[in-house]
Amino acid sequence: MPAYWIAHVTVTDPARYKGYQALAPQAFAKFGGKFLARGGASDSPEGAGFERHVVIEFPDLATARACYASPEYSVAKAERDGAARVMITMVEGL
Repeated sequence: MPAYWIAHVTVTDPARYKGYQALAPQAFAKFGGKFLARGGASDSPEGAGFERHVVIEFPDLATARACYASPEYSVAKAERDGAARVMITMVEGL
């Protein structure tokens, strides 16, 4: 059953965030992640707003979790720390 990362992001340091953008896709590809939404126009009719919204599909929840815990993603995340406000949710699909 597929699973999804749903990430809400507000970039606070665009120059530093570019390091994350350069590294994270490699981790997603290694774990079969497929971008379904990345940035683009959006609305947040309820709750705290974020600038960007990303949805990544993985083969299953275990793989989504493994990607997040991977050394590859850890390196990318370190580049993002201090450069963005982020909320990530992993959810099993239907």
